[in-house]
Amino acid sequence: MRKIGVLDEFDKKILRHVQRDNQLTSAQLSELVGLSPTSVQRRLIKLRANKVIEADIAVVSPKAVDRPLIMLVAVELARERSDIIDRFKRAVRERPEVMSAYYVTGETDFVLVVSAIDMTDYETFTRDFFYNNTDIKGFKTTVVMDRIKASFSLPL
Repeated sequence: MRKIGVLDEFDKKILRHVQRDNQLTSAQLSELVGLSPTSVQRRLIKLRANKVIEADIAVVSPKAVDRPLIMLVAVELARERSDIIDRFKRAVRERPEVMSAYYVTGETDFVLVVSAIDMTDYETFTRDFFYNNTDIKGFKTTVVMDRIKASFSLPL
């Protein structure tokens, strides 16, 4: 994997722009960063190959796809053993309702961002995912009232 220190200013400029809009063409990016379209394309290929760019995604409106309810869920495991942590990580990756997940320090072990159609849908998810899992000691849910920003952009 390529280290951030090895990125030059052109790489950083390209990354700043594609984080905001990954649909920009090489020609558009070349004008923005001051390189030829071919150089931009070569750099993008290298940035993807080295996993500096991990994925090209679209941010979808939850309301537009009938999943307007977003929850932040703090999860505490019953015990902290590597096999339990690994098992929970695998389970999280398999659930499409879980939009993002973070293994954290502090009072809880994980923080999840979960989407649902409505509270009944979320209750069904909690029964299946949390209550039926003996590795989970407890969880606390915070309902999102308004999404202010949705981004994976990093400052460069």
